Amino acid sequence: MSTPVTASADSPPSPVSKPEPRIDRRRLRSARTKQAIIEAYLALLREAPQVPTSTLIAKKAGCSVRSIFERFVDLHALRVAATDYAFAEATAQVATSDASGGRQERIRTHVRTRGAICDRWLPLWRALNANRGESVELNSRMVLMRQAILKRIELMYSPELSTLPDLQRRQILIVIESLIDFESWGRMRDYNGLDFEEACTVWIQAIDRLLPATPVS
Repeated sequence: MSTPVTASADSPPSPVSKPEPRIDRRRLRSARTKQAIIEAYLALLREAPQVPTSTLIAKKAGCSVRSIFERFVDLHALRVAATDYAFAEATAQVATSDASGGRQERIRTHVRTRGAICDRWLPLWRALNANRGESVELNSRMVLMRQAILKRIELMYSPELSTLPDLQRRQILIVIESLIDFESWGRMRDYNGLDFEEACTVWIQAIDRLLPATPVS
C-alpha cells in the first residue's frame, strides 16, 4: 500500500484559484441609465429655460418614464442629483487651473475658468434659483457653491488681498464674487451679445482695477 505524500513545511503552498469577480450587469445598466437621465435633464435645461417634464427627460435619455422614477423618488431628487453632478464637474475643472504666476496670468486663468463654468452651468443655476423654494437640499448646495467661489478668489488673489486690513479685504471679496456671478455672465453673453473672449476681457479689466497693487517679492 503506497504511503501518501505530504508537503513539507518548506514546500510552497499550492496555488488557489480565485473566482473572477462577477460583474453585476444589471447594476451597471442601471447606473448607466441613471447617468443618462441626469445628462438628459441638464441638456434639456440648456435647450430651453423651462424645467423639463419627465416625458421629455425620458425621451432624451432613451428610457421610459418609469425608469426615471425607479432611480429618483421625484423630479426634485433628480434636480438635486444633477446639481451634485454639476458641482463635482465644476470643482474638478477649477482644480486643474493654476493658481500660481504673475498678477495678469492669475487673473486670466481665474476668469477664463470661471467663464467656461458659467457658460456650461448657467441654465442649471437659473433653474435652481427658480425652483429651489423651501428645498433644504438645493439651498444648501447653492451656499456651498458660493463658498467655493469665494475660496477660489481668496486663493487666486492671495498676494494682493494679504496687503489689506480685514474689513477692506472682505469688501473686495464680496465685490469680486458679485462681479463673477452667473447672472453677470449671462447679462454679458445673452443680453449684451458679447462673445466668450469679450466677456472675459470685461471681467479681467474689472478685477485688475479692484485689486490693490501686487506686493513686490
